[in-house]
Amino acid sequence: MSGRRRIVRVPASTANLGPGYDVLGAALAFELELEVAETGSFGVVSEGIDAPVDRSNLIVRAFEDLHPADGISFRVRSPIPLARGLGSSASAILAGLLAADHMFELANDREQILARATEIEGHPDNVAAALYGGVTLCPPREAGRPQPPPVRLAPPEGVEGILVIPGEEVSTAAARAALPPEYPLADVTRNVAAAAQLVLGIERSDLDLIRAGLADRIHQPHRASLYPRSMELVERAAEMGALGATISGAGPTVLVWAYWQSGRALLDRLHEFADGWAEVRRAQFSPRGARVELS
Repeated sequence: MSGRRRIVRVPASTANLGPGYDVLGAALAFELELEVAETGSFGVVSEGIDAPVDRSNLIVRAFEDLHPADGISFRVRSPIPLARGLGSSASAILAGLLAADHMFELANDREQILARATEIEGHPDNVAAALYGGVTLCPPREAGRPQPPPVRLAPPEGVEGILVIPGEEVSTAAARAALPPEYPLADVTRNVAAAAQLVLGIERSDLDLIRAGLADRIHQPHRASLYPRSMELVERAAEMGALGATISGAGPTVLVWAYWQSGRALLDRLHEFADGWAEVRRAQFSPRGARVELS
């Protein structure tokens, strides 16, 4: 038996972007690819990642949030490392939801997909960035009200991303548990100012504003014990020749904000710093969000 077939592509994402804890995110230019097909039997093939091949697979669970997966075969290829702060779960959830929605013509719009994905993921920053592409600002949802739609910005000109991806994992639960229940007013005020500078800098492609807007006092300092070498890189990135650096999501990956085509000097310094414990990978900000293709 053979029938409908779809290919879904969902970008990796980086969240928080320094001061934008649980609010800011950006799509990155490498993608999870999911192929789903009506074959008459259920099956999962996973290439590139160590993921379950039964119905506990996050992609299948998201798919079945909209439609049963009986008779559906799933093949996933992904260069997005798991538990490194690069939105692997958000990409998987969106892939499953979009595959089911398009294959069975359920006619959910992007806001409905965002709401379902956020409910499964628990927070909207990675989900919105991967769904819409570019840089997204996600206002927090108030109790009893629907998730507000994100504000989308085009990626800034003159800036490229370089990822430093450690070998070890950090769970989102551990990262959230490291945060204090209360913050000094001065820290909150500094973060508000930095976030405003960063958003304005991205909108204007103003590198001075972006540089000033990468500072954070809300999540990164309190999680430093979870990834000390990553935090050392955040602190030293400017002296290496970058605009700055931020912890990607819950970590431990570091997003180095580099000048466009900054040359070999910065890459050489990053490779030297990361030798033996992390991978260095160029990762442009991407204007493209998740999309579905007929196969």
